[in-house]
Amino acid sequence: MSELQSYCENLARSAREASRALGRAASRKKDEWLRRSADAIRARTAELVAANALDIERAPEYGLTAAAIDRLKLTPPRLEEIAAALEHVATLPDPVGEVIEGQIRPNGLRVTRIRAPLGVVFFIYESRPNVTADAAALCVKSGNAVILRGGKEALHSNQALHRLLRDTLGECGLPAQAVQLVETTDRAAVGCFLGLSQWIDVAIPRGGKSLIERVVAEATMPVIKHFDGVCHVYVDRAADLDMALKILINSKCQRPGVCNAAESLLVHADVAERFLTRANDALQAANVEVRGDTRTRELIPWAKQVTVADYRTEHLDLILSAKVVAGLDKAIEHINEYGSHHTDAIVTSDLAAARRFCDEVDSAAVMVNASTRFNDGGELGLGAEIGISTDKLHARGPCGLRELTTYKFVVEGNGQTRG
Repeated sequence: MSELQSYCENLARSAREASRALGRAASRKKDEWLRRSADAIRARTAELVAANALDIERAPEYGLTAAAIDRLKLTPPRLEEIAAALEHVATLPDPVGEVIEGQIRPNGLRVTRIRAPLGVVFFIYESRPNVTADAAALCVKSGNAVILRGGKEALHSNQALHRLLRDTLGECGLPAQAVQLVETTDRAAVGCFLGLSQWIDVAIPRGGKSLIERVVAEATMPVIKHFDGVCHVYVDRAADLDMALKILINSKCQRPGVCNAAESLLVHADVAERFLTRANDALQAANVEVRGDTRTRELIPWAKQVTVADYRTEHLDLILSAKVVAGLDKAIEHINEYGSHHTDAIVTSDLAAARRFCDEVDSAAVMVNASTRFNDGGELGLGAEIGISTDKLHARGPCGLRELTTYKFVVEGNGQTRG
């Protein structure tokens, strides 16, 4: 057995042992750990910022874009947000042991379906160190041990956060191995972990398309995918155009480097001239590069020619593909063909159009007269999330505490046997 294989197996075995202890841990202990971790982040802000500075310094070596460096950066306000998110998770109901449904059968058997932890989660992600804390918080609160495999570009930040989380686990009487960090940057380690289905129950990749495709191809355990966010804003002919412009600018520009930012704009032909003419100045002022079809470029002369590849691309930058469509049917057709089933929005005052859009757009979240940026665990009332799944099984949309559980049947009798 190679040294790397031995390393991976030891982490996975330790996580399995920790998951058994964590699965029976009292809610108060898990909540105490979350609150202590939040306090520790505040107390150790200087340490965390210093570690993050080492990653920011090396970012150019990894060819990170400005948007990627922004995702990587930790500042005192961002660390306060992370601490507040941990405290919020502590206020959420513990899903473990929750009764989903129950019944008493004619033969007297009491049948109850209850929530139970998944067990061990192998979580693979890229350059957002805040995800380290979010993932640990959600996994531990839902009774799961987690093995964290962050990107090499955030290694120092992740190591500092992990030390803090591990220390507070011990202080609260929880197994320190409930949260483990893969410290090797060897890419082969991912393949090793994906082959350890005897100890790891589920893999969750959160990152670029190539990472997710690799995990899906190699995993020997179930995978919950956080795939591309090719999100759309469709401006219907019955739209309030001032509202539509506000929603578009927020969806695209509020934070362009995240998965629920809009990547495509579709505009009904009947309002294209009025809407795109007023959008022209706002998009230019926001430094958005527009790549449009022929009609879009007639109305926004500085726009570039769009390609089919643009319609399928998650740019994670101030780049917007645009198309003028004949109507609602064509908008739905375009979204289902080119989108990633993540988040899509319609702006309209036509209730029938809104209903059709919601019924026929096959996405994890559909927004009516609201920004795509609201497809987020915190914004939808789930607290922190481990990712936004574009799958249909086992979870879809923001994956919070309940999405990190499975269920079991508990059957109680008084001596019944089956004839």
